[in-house]
Amino acid sequence: MIIASSIVLILTSLLMVVLVLMHKGKGGGLSDMFGGGISSSLGGSSVVERNLDRLTIGTGVIWFASIVVLGLLFKHKGA
Repeated sequence: MIIASSIVLILTSLLMVVLVLMHKGKGGGLSDMFGGGISSSLGGSSVVERNLDRLTIGTGVIWFASIVVLGLLFKHKGA
């Protein structure tokens, strides 16, 4: 169980780095490569940007949960 949780933590950590880098900053972001720049000129945030936000939040929740699970597993193992 510890190995599986560690693998999930590593994968979600790498995915979080990629997703955060894809977000649009002041000068645009990597999300413009996937069509985000075309819709953003029409006003508001694009569908791509909203979906990227949702994916980032979901990945962050999984990342946080895996940290909590690992902490509980290590605490239980040490006791």
